[in-house]
Amino acid sequence: MSDFEISHEERKMKGPKGWWRERTLAEKIILGIGFGILGLGFMALCGWVLMLLWNWLMPDIFGLKQVTYWQAWGLLILSSILFKRVGPGHPHPTSDYKRKNKLKSYIHEEHFQKPEAAE
Repeated sequence: MSDFEISHEERKMKGPKGWWRERTLAEKIILGIGFGILGLGFMALCGWVLMLLWNWLMPDIFGLKQVTYWQAWGLLILSSILFKRVGPGHPHPTSDYKRKNKLKSYIHEEHFQKPEAAE
């Protein structure tokens, strides 16, 4: 069997983390730079879309002035500060991840310990 003929079971065992471990350092650096450029492009697009929407809607509806690209970014940052959820009511994503993994381990233990108890 060649390297290109990987069975479904082998691919399932590797998982997404196995894919990342197989990459060389150069590939990881190139992927990081590529995703960084995509992220910056997406952020620039968000500011541009906000500017277009504001300049299309707000002057006609409320009689407000048009905004520049950087003013639109200021609005984005201000709205994230004002409307961001703060306090203990919002769990951190990693704590949710840890909770799910702990629940999976309990289910895994229960599943594999029951047949032993029956014997």
